[in-house]
Amino acid sequence: MSHVTLVRHGQANTAARDEVSYDKLSDLGWQQAHWLGDWFRDTGERFARVYTGTLVRHVETAQGIGKVCDTAPVRDARLNEMAYFDLAQAVEAQHGLMMPTDREGFVAHLPKVFDLWQQDKVDDAPEPFADFEARVRAAVTEIAAGEGRALIVTSGGLIGMTMRVVMRLDISALAAACLAIENTSLHRIQPLGDDLLLTQFNALPHLDNPDRQFARSHL
Repeated sequence: MSHVTLVRHGQANTAARDEVSYDKLSDLGWQQAHWLGDWFRDTGERFARVYTGTLVRHVETAQGIGKVCDTAPVRDARLNEMAYFDLAQAVEAQHGLMMPTDREGFVAHLPKVFDLWQQDKVDDAPEPFADFEARVRAAVTEIAAGEGRALIVTSGGLIGMTMRVVMRLDISALAAACLAIENTSLHRIQPLGDDLLLTQFNALPHLDNPDRQFARSHL
């Protein structure tokens, strides 16, 4: 049966405070991608099609995974992440909600930002929430309708929005899903009539060994 596997990029530049600085893999991010590629090849997993966003961290992760398809990856800007740093800075300027400096702060920050964004209460948002949702829905639905198994290398926010589309999540559940998604994690959906069915979420089979537990990361 045809299905779509979504992969979040490897760990990026966790010290970054802007979109450009964040958009590259760390050494750990490259290692995570290499291990995932090895796991695909060891288990005989092959894809008829591979897609990435156009961001550096997406392209680098696909390069780190290596050859799992007979054709080159297709770069599709619809699979790019929301510009979270820009969005958070707009929220801070308009609503005084400070951008966090650690994961604990981020856990509290993300749902508030998403709520304001969905309600169109962020005047200088880089992209309206409805537009982000629409492009994710269009891209994922189109890829799922294609022939053969597909791999999408993208970002956590886009995977979270895919979960919203498939599972009809409210804004709180969307934020919770995004917060759970780890670097190079696997998520799988498949067509079911006119809908999409979630069959796997946040799997990390390539990091399951005890000596690789250190390599699990969220940011």
